Amino acid sequence: MLFNMCKSSEGVFRSEFRPQLLAAASVTIITYCHGIGLGWFPPMLSKLQSPDGSPLGFNASVEEGSWLGALVCLGGCTGNILFGLLLDLIGRKACLYGLAIPHICFWLLIYFAKSIEFLYAARYCAGITGGGTYIVIPIFIGEIVDPTIRGRLTSLFTLTLNSGMLTGFILSSHVPYHIIPMIVILFPLIFLLIESFFPETPSYLLYSAQEEEAEKSFKFYHNCKAENKQELAQFNAKFSELRNAVMAQKSQTDVVTWRDFFTKRALRALSMGIILMMINVFTGGFALLNYTSTIFVAIQTDIDPNTNTIIIGVVQIVGTITAIILIDRFGRKILLMASTASMGVFLAAFGMYAFFAEETSADLSAYRSWLPLLIMAFIILSANIGIIPVTFVVLVEILPPKIRSKASSICLSLLSILTFILLKIFPPFMHTFGLSASMWACAAFSALGLFYITIFLPETKGKSMSKDEK
Repeated sequence: MLFNMCKSSEGVFRSEFRPQLLAAASVTIITYCHGIGLGWFPPMLSKLQSPDGSPLGFNASVEEGSWLGALVCLGGCTGNILFGLLLDLIGRKACLYGLAIPHICFWLLIYFAKSIEFLYAARYCAGITGGGTYIVIPIFIGEIVDPTIRGRLTSLFTLTLNSGMLTGFILSSHVPYHIIPMIVILFPLIFLLIESFFPETPSYLLYSAQEEEAEKSFKFYHNCKAENKQELAQFNAKFSELRNAVMAQKSQTDVVTWRDFFTKRALRALSMGIILMMINVFTGGFALLNYTSTIFVAIQTDIDPNTNTIIIGVVQIVGTITAIILIDRFGRKILLMASTASMGVFLAAFGMYAFFAEETSADLSAYRSWLPLLIMAFIILSANIGIIPVTFVVLVEILPPKIRSKASSICLSLLSILTFILLKIFPPFMHTFGLSASMWACAAFSALGLFYITIFLPETKGKSMSKDEK
């Protein structure tokens, strides 16, 4: 049924969309690479903290492990700011190349690690790539694809990230430490090679006064052969519309000033972006993924940690595929509403189970081998249907073109900072107040997110990426 939904007349597999599909898939290779790095960490951390099982000549303490977990967020903040500044200075394609550099450094530092400081630096480098991908890739894809398929192709970002995380879970659990970098360092190199075949976005080329190159790029991404007068006229009309929109935007001023962020339109969009980032973080999806093993130990489940992690990785992918299929059919808002509503229900249910496991003497032996995993799977599935992938699609679409790159950088830097804070406070909060209270707090925030999205968030399906719509 879901597969049939994507075979509509506006499907991504139509011939005119083929270059857009290939380009979107190619740029998300680096997201897949980043996902492997993220997925490598949870199983490897338990090995590094094991007195007898560390693959290196040292062990990581609990405090060092918490810093290893959180440093990726500080690197992400750096990546948000760095690539947010570079995006309009050197272009989208040059920034894509730049994403591979810190990721290659990440795996080199992992391979040659002699102390915990090497791993600190590695996680920080991984964060730089991750923070940059959240800035560069949604904007790159948004500027090259047709509005009718933009949601699905932008959501490839999350699909490849989750696929990479699943790959990282499996590799880290079953492949020797020093073999993993030797294998996966090939992927960013392949990414650099493939990207050389795709041109810069037409919007950026027009903004940079390279009209001839912009026309070639527009023809490439729209698979336009212009074999007769009618096709040529249609192409010229579409390109003229884009050129006029970009020139109108540029004519305001070539320099973005602070005043541009304080217009009514910009403030409204920026506030929506910030609130979406808060909903994304405090509904707890990313924190739950990082502390899955700790959570299942707290409720004394019988599930093997590695098996559980791999199952959750598969659930992430299923949720993201569902979002990709549905996002351009039903729109962004309905998916966000369904996601936050279902997350709230299942988080509350998990909190209830945790309450009985922690605070009562109830016999849960008949349930603990399957019920906690089932509820957690529904939480992660709900998050990946909406709040995790769709948030970043909506962020790019609601921001005015003039401030889009810098405002995205601001919002995503805040996301990294809030995630860092949550990852640091989640374990002590859980220790002090209990797992049930932690889950109910996330459920409450899901309810607040549902209220905000329902009342205040506009639908952005089909919105032009080049026009500053009111």
